[in-house]
Parts: sequence; C-alpha cells; structure tokens
Amino acid sequence: MDKKRLTKILAKADRDVIASLSADIQKTHKPVIVKEPGKTLTMIKMREPVKQSLFYIGEVIVCEAVVENDGIKGVAVLMGDDAEKTLNMAIIDAAVNKDIFVGMDDLFVLEKEQNDLVRKENALHLKTMVNFESMD
Repeated sequence: MDKKRLTKILAKADRDVIASLSADIQKTHKPVIVKEPGKTLTMIKMREPVKQSLFYIGEVIVCEAVVENDGIKGVAVLMGDDAEKTLNMAIIDAAVNKDIFVGMDDLFVLEKEQNDLVRKENALHLKTMVNFESMD
C-alpha cells in the first residue's frame, strides 16, 4: 500500500481503532520514539482554478511524530493537535515500512467503510443539486 493511501485511511479513522492497531504492534515489537508528537504550523497549498497556479492559502496547526522500529522509521503528520493518534499512526507506519504489520485487512475494511460514507454523503448532495438547463 502506498503512503498517500495509508495516511488517508489512518487520518480519517477513529482514534480508538488506530490505538488498537498500534497496541497490537507494540505487543511484539518495541518502537522507539525519535521525535515526540508535537504541534507545529504548516502552509496549506491550493491550486487556483483559472490559471492552475499554486498559492498558499494560509497556515494550519499539525501534529507530527517520528518513531523507529528496529532501525526502520515511521512518520506521521496529522492536522490538529491529537498527539496520541499521531504517535500511533507513526508506529503503524514504521510497522508497514518494516513489513511486520498484520492488520492490513483491517485497513482495507476501514477504507471501504470510509468510501461508502463518502458515497452516501455525495448521494445526499446530488438530490439537492439544481440542473439549470432543465429550467428553460
């Protein structure tokens, strides 16, 4: 699984689910915290729709953490200030990087649930969409 997909699933997931997956890893491996979870600011980049040029819309608070599991690093950056979830995400990332993560099926289930929820929300919005061409 690529990093972008993994991060998206973990960021959207409930913090208790992430904590459970991280606890399973910590039963058999001892990750070392390289960088404690901490708050920082990062710039948000947006694309201007007409000229397609990039610009920075502003700053947002993020929490970042780095762990190491038997020499393999795991990194997590999460918008907001949830230090515990960020640390658990970094532990999972290190386990995935080391190929010792056994909860991949759980991540696929989470991803399916998240995608189903997005589809349901989009369907609700489509019901209220107005087609101006049909108003002639």
